[in-house]
Amino acid sequence: MNATPLPSSNDTPRGSLACVGMGMTLGSHLTPLARSHIEQADVVFAALSDAAVEMWLQRMHPDVRSLQPYYQEGKSRMQTYRQWVGLMMAEVRAGKRVCGVFYGHPGIFAWSPHKAIEVARAEGFKAHMEPGISAEDCLYADLGIDPGRFGCQHFEASQLLFFERRIDPTGYLVLWQVGLVGDRSLGRFKTGPAYRQLLVDLLSHDYPLDHEVIIYRGATLPIQKPRMQRLALRDLPHAQMTAEETVVLPPAQALKRNLAIQERLDALDKASALA
Repeated sequence: MNATPLPSSNDTPRGSLACVGMGMTLGSHLTPLARSHIEQADVVFAALSDAAVEMWLQRMHPDVRSLQPYYQEGKSRMQTYRQWVGLMMAEVRAGKRVCGVFYGHPGIFAWSPHKAIEVARAEGFKAHMEPGISAEDCLYADLGIDPGRFGCQHFEASQLLFFERRIDPTGYLVLWQVGLVGDRSLGRFKTGPAYRQLLVDLLSHDYPLDHEVIIYRGATLPIQKPRMQRLALRDLPHAQMTAEETVVLPPAQALKRNLAIQERLDALDKASALA
């Protein structure tokens, strides 16, 4: 009887992929594990819109390849993101230890890291996502919001327009990428006041037009401070905005007790006390 041959070391793919988060503020948010993945990689791909952050990253590794040039006005962002996946996977398949570095948390508002990890694992390569401090984390700290107090809903602004979603005005509402709201081409870097007016029209079903909203942008450099502009909902269309700003709507209504559930809880408490 012939013995089953042992698998050759060549049968195991040697390449690997790690997608890590830089955090939001240069230097201070990078975790030791993320730094380790960067320093031990053979190739580092960087999706960082701030040139200063990219230059800082280049001091940590000799082979940092920027993904930013693949963005182009009028070009679908999905095409760009697929190119990113292709570039990273080409090096993984060549047996390299690849690290993709992304702003904030690599899994939040980032299609490419999720897809690249999915593809790598499907092909038998080791792939890992290392979390980072996100814009959401900074928002809670800078605005003094505890999402556990009233609850917190998060929507990508265009998704809120395109689909029938249920808004709860008794909690915080956080809208991401309002500067791009209504863009169906995925090829524009911003949309104008008329598009934001559509968003305001939708929100006006649940919020009064004089309801205060907050336009927020976190700091990306240690010398910066977060930007927080407060204005009435009706004035949102004409505010200066880019894709990096986030809009927060504080609660507009008080929480209303669910009396039916309260009665059932009272009954359960009484039954527990008698047991």
